[in-house]
Amino acid sequence: MPGSIVTVLGARPQFVKAATVSRALAAAGLRESIVHTGQHYDSAMSAVFFEELGIPAPTHHLGIGSGSHGAQTGAMLAAIERVLVESRPDAVLVYGDTNSTVAGALAAAKLQVPVAHVEAGLRSFNRRMPEELNRIATDHLSTWLFCPTATSVRNLAAEGIGAAGDRIARQVCEVGDVMFDATRHFGALAAERARVGGSLELEPGSFVLATIHRAENTDDHSRLVRIVEALRRLAEAQRVIWPVHPRTRKQLASGEAGSLGEVEAIDPVGYLDMLWLERHARVVMTDSGGVQKEAFFAGVPCVTVRDETEWVELVESGWNRIAPPDGSCDLAAVVDAATPGDPGFAPYGNGDASRRIAETLADEG
Repeated sequence: MPGSIVTVLGARPQFVKAATVSRALAAAGLRESIVHTGQHYDSAMSAVFFEELGIPAPTHHLGIGSGSHGAQTGAMLAAIERVLVESRPDAVLVYGDTNSTVAGALAAAKLQVPVAHVEAGLRSFNRRMPEELNRIATDHLSTWLFCPTATSVRNLAAEGIGAAGDRIARQVCEVGDVMFDATRHFGALAAERARVGGSLELEPGSFVLATIHRAENTDDHSRLVRIVEALRRLAEAQRVIWPVHPRTRKQLASGEAGSLGEVEAIDPVGYLDMLWLERHARVVMTDSGGVQKEAFFAGVPCVTVRDETEWVELVESGWNRIAPPDGSCDLAAVVDAATPGDPGFAPYGNGDASRRIAETLADEG
């Protein structure tokens, strides 16, 4: 079985997922060392999450930082390879769909180190998205594919992974969603320690929470203008709280996207404050995959400002609405009209995904 595991992390959602999985790996007797690629290098997007969530300090901090997809992924691949050659782990664990994910998987696979992919099988079926390409490549390189839902298992089977006739020895396991684990584990702590509600004097259920960071929205001037316009309109009748991602702030700084009006643009917040905001918002407007789920876990309706989502179950159950910022809909009106979905909907497991992942690696690796 794998005695030593190298975990590759680089972005905020991965830190959240690792918070519960790393704890479960230790409980299962597995030795873990963490490689932080530096994809999110801003303290508010990185260090605060390790501190808040009790994640073990990274053994290696690569400090890659930003760059084009090719340059960033290439730099990560070379740096991760050096770490793996030196440390010789029994397995490499990666999360989600970032450049850090695919770089870690590719470096490991080329060195014949088995790869475990948490959040395997997600598909938006839009190959214009870099995240979609990262997901597909990582899944096809992995030995253990830990799927959050039945839909993700079916997606893999449609690509021949884990299906009858698959000639590669690998395991596809539907374990549930580790972000559900994290929300359950840290929910009480967020209620106790979060400070953002008090500092902003927020009344529960009285505000719209917005998060926008994807390049397809921030780097497309017309889409960003429509998003800012919708938020500005919403803020005329209610409070709009927008923790602004560093990438988005750079685009807003020029003023070309238009005035924010009464929108309250704040610095990025830590995980506990974000959980509090999600739990107490009237509606969430986002282009983040993780925030879509966190809103659902909080029982709050969500509007996703993208052309599609990999979390198709949330749309089918009515908890999420897709509203592309391309002029095809009145974005502000969609957000204003959002209501909760099916109250009995529960596709993401029982909150024990992290334990199941750790036990699978320990017992069957």
